[in-house]
Amino acid sequence: MKKQRLKAVALTTVLSAGALMGSVAQADQTIDAILKVGQTKAQSGAQSQQKIDKIAEQTSSLLQDFKTVNKQIEGLRVYNKQLEKQIASQLKVITNLTNSIDQVTVMERQIQPLILRMLDGLEQFVSLDMPFHTAEREERLEMLRNNQERADIPVSEKFRQVLEAYKIESEYGRKIDTYKDTLEIDGQEREVNILRVGRIALMYQTTDTQKSGAYNSSTRQWEAIDSGEFRAAILKGIKIAKKQATIDIMDLPILAPEAAQ
Repeated sequence: MKKQRLKAVALTTVLSAGALMGSVAQADQTIDAILKVGQTKAQSGAQSQQKIDKIAEQTSSLLQDFKTVNKQIEGLRVYNKQLEKQIASQLKVITNLTNSIDQVTVMERQIQPLILRMLDGLEQFVSLDMPFHTAEREERLEMLRNNQERADIPVSEKFRQVLEAYKIESEYGRKIDTYKDTLEIDGQEREVNILRVGRIALMYQTTDTQKSGAYNSSTRQWEAIDSGEFRAAILKGIKIAKKQATIDIMDLPILAPEAAQ
């Protein structure tokens, strides 16, 4: 009887131990399942965090780009305003230039006839003046005439050239000079020294100083003068003009001015 009870107790113990072992095994499986779920969630969480970090980084980069573009836009607005002011100023300058060009065109139409009248007057003046530097003065007038027909020379330059010629003619009246020339004396061509004292007197003296003469503006002829009386004075004037002698008083044959009619 005791043996049967012991067997029963032993069997119960074995069954209890078996049940306990089964419970432990099942618990282990449950824990493993929970751990796997936790691990899966942790991995999912890590991946989600990586995505969040990546999105945050992209958002920060986009924000920075946005700020940069905003600054560029603001700079362009300021630049555009400045350009608008410059364009408005340039349009004003263009308008003024257009008006000036129109005025210049009108002035050119008025200046050209004035230049021609001035040139006519200059030619007449030279033809009536004393005959000094004749070839040089005639060449200058011919050059001015030819330039009037040239299209490559602006009107302003043509006007300047005529004014320059007037200035040269004016300077002749304030200076004393001498140069060599050839004149017909007593029916023969003779080399002479010409002495010009402004437009007051124009004289000649042969290179051997033996014959002298003066230009008579009334008769428009060269006239012989007393070489004995004026020979030394003319020779002295020639030396002064050549800067070979100091300026001094000279007794020269000068015609008295005529009374106006």
